Amino acid sequence: MQDFAGKLAVITGGASGVGRSLALALGAEGARVLVADVDQDGLERIEADLNDKLIDGDTQYCDVSDPESVEALASWAFGELGGAHLVFANAGVSAGEAGNLWDYSPHDWQWTFGVNFWGALNTINAFMPRLTAQGDEAHFVTTSSGNGAFIVYPDQPIYSATKAAVAVVTEALHIQTRRQQSPVKVHVLFPGPHIVDTGIFDSDRVRPEAFEKPADAPDTGIRTAEDLRKIMELMGQELRLTHPDEVAQSAIDGIRNDQFWIAPMNPDSKEKIRARFDSILNQSEFPIPTLG
Repeated sequence: MQDFAGKLAVITGGASGVGRSLALALGAEGARVLVADVDQDGLERIEADLNDKLIDGDTQYCDVSDPESVEALASWAFGELGGAHLVFANAGVSAGEAGNLWDYSPHDWQWTFGVNFWGALNTINAFMPRLTAQGDEAHFVTTSSGNGAFIVYPDQPIYSATKAAVAVVTEALHIQTRRQQSPVKVHVLFPGPHIVDTGIFDSDRVRPEAFEKPADAPDTGIRTAEDLRKIMELMGQELRLTHPDEVAQSAIDGIRNDQFWIAPMNPDSKEKIRARFDSILNQSEFPIPTLG
């Protein structure tokens, strides 16, 4: 797909971060956008941004962890809005886990898997049958992360596990659609090449009460990417950041180039990935990965 003009792009987790940048970038390309999120304030802000830029856009509340909520989103997209040709299963959160893995609250595991993994799967289940039935070229993109799919950092095992699972499911979906010669092209997006400056570090702002973090849970003290950068600076390490707009452009380029792996990387990440896979093939120990 080279021309997005008039195509409807559905973006979950679209009120901020990479999702917001995707909505604005695709809108600038002439696409219509349907932005879905649980963040009501964020939806109001992106709606205003779309209007300011004269982008044909709609917003809808959607909790991707709830299959019925995602089904309602798909029903609206393929009913009232006439069908979609671009779907981004992009919604994601981070539990902000800290300390020993065995001490994490079950709520952290349940909430993060509910949004990151089940959110992607619910979006696949709601949209893929409809996209396939259309018979036209369409693109389905999940947002995974090199943190989990490629490299395992020791301090974020919940987030890493969910993103590894998303990558595996997406790869299986890609193989199935290729084998079927489906008109739906599947892609997996790994935001980068550096840590992306988004609101995911402050995911607790949208955490449901049912999954509230225990009062005595360790606090990382990290609410923004800038917080992380400052902490690493105190440790004598430099942290480079990537703007979400750059990730959105990578996603658009990846769709145009029909890439399954949309994974901009920096040399340090490539070296860490290579070391990990060498250790698998050689059945040897590997260096403990650090951010940077």
